[in-house]
Amino acid sequence: MSFDIGIDIEEISRFSSKQYDTNKSFYNKIFTKHEIDYCIKKTNPHPHFTARFCAKEAAIKALKNKKINLHEIEIIMNENIPTLNLPIEKKANVSLSHTETYAIAIVIIL
Repeated sequence: MSFDIGIDIEEISRFSSKQYDTNKSFYNKIFTKHEIDYCIKKTNPHPHFTARFCAKEAAIKALKNKKINLHEIEIIMNENIPTLNLPIEKKANVSLSHTETYAIAIVIIL
């Protein structure tokens, strides 16, 4: 069985410095409506935005395709388990994690 792996880590301050309410166009370029709705329901949405951004970057690395738009990749939570929807016919697993300072994601393309 062959698979590809991508990983990305980011500082949460990258998103906490850009509040959603005053930077909606920035967020709309990166995240789907479903992802935005999920994150802004959280008390502190920035770790969740950052983790999803990491997952999108990790997916692009795993796919070795820099031409995929971040908005085309979507992370959906199904019973507290993240699921990765890709714009191509590939199966993927994703793991998200964050601390107060950093978020990280690993993507495995099967």
